[in-house]
This record gives sequence, C-alpha cells and structure tokens, in this order.
Amino acid sequence: MRRQASSRLRGDAKPLKGFGGAGVVEIVKDYRGDTFRAVYTLRFGGAVYVLYAFQKKSKTGRETPGRDMDLIKQRLRGAEQMAKEVSP
Repeated sequence: MRRQASSRLRGDAKPLKGFGGAGVVEIVKDYRGDTFRAVYTLRFGGAVYVLYAFQKKSKTGRETPGRDMDLIKQRLRGAEQMAKEVSP
C-alpha cells in the first residue's frame, strides 16, 4: 500500500464508486482462482486507514455488496473521528 500512497493510482488500485473521487481506494488482487479486495483511505492527515479487506465470494457480479459498502461507510466515519482526535 505504500506505493499507493503516491499521488497517482497503480493498475490494481482504483477509486471505489460511491465515495466521490479518489478519497476511498480499492485494491483488487486475484490469487489462485480467488479474488481479494482491500479498501482504504488517505483522506485524513496522510495516514493510511484500512477500512475493509475481504475475499470476494460471489461468482457473479463485480459490484461490492451493499452490506459491505455500509460497513466501509461506517468505518470511514470512524476513521474520520479518530483523525480528529489525534489532530492538534
């Protein structure tokens, strides 16, 4: 993820739809026939907040399921709160 912290995204990282731009990023990797995803943000003070990491189970559709998106949104709010608490 350190490489992803640079100003431009690499080939396997992309902005996660539904979050208005590149503030929330998803990395998708295939390994031995399975797909793994990690979602993180750099929005708050340059720190990397990993919001969610999971193995994609569905064999149909590429979209992140609604319950997973809700969890990511909840964790993003938590990351924002933590960033406010550690900021001077």
